[in-house]
Amino acid sequence: MSALHEVSRMKQRLDATFERIETIDSSALELKSDFAKYLCILVSGYIERAIAEIVQEHARLNGSPTLQKFVEARTNRTVSANPQKIIDLLGSFNKEWRHKIEEFLSGDQGAAVGTIVSNRHQIAHGRESQITYSEVRNYYKKSQNLIVRVQELCLGGSSV
Repeated sequence: MSALHEVSRMKQRLDATFERIETIDSSALELKSDFAKYLCILVSGYIERAIAEIVQEHARLNGSPTLQKFVEARTNRTVSANPQKIIDLLGSFNKEWRHKIEEFLSGDQGAAVGTIVSNRHQIAHGRESQITYSEVRNYYKKSQNLIVRVQELCLGGSSV
């Protein structure tokens, strides 16, 4: 299965999860809050896995089997795709990619990714998170821009 197909499949599953929260009665604020935390964890995981899939596809298309295994090993152990780790990962392939993704992640884009990852860590480690459903939804939309940008850099004009 190609990376683009896998990323598309992950996105469809996540989109369906977002649609399910829309069916929750708007007066069930505590339930929506709990669901927002769950979605935060899923969005963070999606960002990590989508970037890993794209980078691995780049290695499959352009590298030797040993390079492919190295990239796979490195990206499969990524614990959190915070903006700096994304910059470092792409920069390890190409200095121009590093510059372009640094520029892309400056401002709102980087803040959205950073906030999702930070809240995921808080939630996963039993700390309080005040993230709301509308924030998670907004950050998820911004993460789509990041995934498209990573695809453009690593795979050319392809997109999910």
